[in-house]
Amino acid sequence: MRLEGRRLWFVGIGGAGLSGYALLAQAWGAEVAGWDRYETPYLEHVRGAGIPVTISDALEGAPEGWEAVVSTAFACQVPGRSRADLLAELVTLQDSIVVAGAHGKTTTAAMIAFVLDQLGTDPAFLIGGYVPQLGGNARAGSGWLIVEGDESDRTISHLRPKIAVVTNVDLDHHAEFGSRAEVAELFETWLAEVPRVVRGEDLDPLGSDVGVTGEHNRRNAASAVAALELAGVSRTDALAKLAEFNGVGRRLEARGEANGVAVVDDYAHHPAEIAATLAAARGQRVLVLFQPHLFSRTRYCAAELGHALAAADVVAVTDVYPAREEPIEGVTGKLVVDALAEARPGMSVAWTPTIEDGAHFLAQRARAGDVVLTIGAGDVDRAVPLLLEELGA
Repeated sequence: MRLEGRRLWFVGIGGAGLSGYALLAQAWGAEVAGWDRYETPYLEHVRGAGIPVTISDALEGAPEGWEAVVSTAFACQVPGRSRADLLAELVTLQDSIVVAGAHGKTTTAAMIAFVLDQLGTDPAFLIGGYVPQLGGNARAGSGWLIVEGDESDRTISHLRPKIAVVTNVDLDHHAEFGSRAEVAELFETWLAEVPRVVRGEDLDPLGSDVGVTGEHNRRNAASAVAALELAGVSRTDALAKLAEFNGVGRRLEARGEANGVAVVDDYAHHPAEIAATLAAARGQRVLVLFQPHLFSRTRYCAAELGHALAAADVVAVTDVYPAREEPIEGVTGKLVVDALAEARPGMSVAWTPTIEDGAHFLAQRARAGDVVLTIGAGDVDRAVPLLLEELGA
C-alpha cells in the first residue's frame, strides 16, 4: 500500500478538500483521524469509512507520532503540512488528471470521473463537491486519479499531473491576486510543467446533449472530452456517457417544489457564475436569494454582482459569508443591493441580512410556475427547507 505505515491527522477534516484526502489516504494504507470545529455533510462519508473524527471548539493538533495535515482555514494556527503539500504527494502516486480554472472545475472534474467510472476503468477522484452518481466527493481506484486543483492560494503550482485542464481564467480571489493577468501567469507557469494540456477557453462549447443545462456546462463538457481523449477515451464513448451525467451537488440542484414553485440551489459566487446560472434558469420567473461570499470579493465585485443579479425578477441579498476572512469595515451585502438597484432601477430587491429574512421575503412573492434560486458558496442552502415549508403553508 502506497501510504502504509503513515499516521495522518487532518486538521479541518470536514472540508470538501481534506475529507476527500483523508478517504484516499486511508484507502492507500495510512492510519487516518482528524479534527474539525463543526459538523459538515462530508463527515458522514468520513465516519462511514471508519475514520475517527473529533469535533470541538478547541483546535486540536496531531497526537504524538502523527503527521498533521492542516486545512488552509487553520494555516499558521497549528504546525503541520499544508493540504497542498499532501495533495502534491498524492498526485505523484498515481497517473493523474488535474482540473483547474476560475469557474467550472468541480463539474468538469466530475464529468471526467463519471465517464471513466461508467466505462469501467476504476478511476480514483478528489472533487470539491458531492457527486451523487459517484457516491461522494472522493474514492480510491486503480485507474486515473482525477483531482480538482485550486488556484485561490496558488497551491495548483505544486501539482505535477500527466494531464492538466484549465477551464478558464478569471480574477476570483482578490485577496491573493492583483489582476487577471497575474492569475493567467500562474496557470501558464504551471502548465509549462505538465506533459499534456487542455485550455478550455480555446474550445467551442459542446454541441451535443451533456445531461446538464446551460452553455457553461457545454463549455465544461468540451474541456472534459478533450481531457478524456488525452487519457485514451474515444470521443464517441465520452459523448455517449456525458449524456447520462446528472451534475454535482449545489450546481443548479433541484431541491423540491411546493405549490407549484420550484426551489433550486446553486454554488455560484462570482459574477460570471451567477450570470451563467441565471441564463440556464430562464424560461420562467426567477426569484433569487443571494449570499455574498468573502468580504474581499464583495468589496471588489459589488457592481459586477449587481449587474449579474439584474437578470433575475426578484432578488434578496443577505450579509456576507466570511469563510476564512476577517470583516472589512463598510463591506456588507448592502453594497450588492445598492449596485443592483442602480443597475436596474425599480426592480424588486431587498436587503435581508439573515437567511431567514431572505427566505421569508421571497416566499411571500413567489407564485406557481416560478423558480426560487438560492445562490452562494456559503451556507445559503440552509434557506431551502425554510422556503419549502413557507411555500407549502
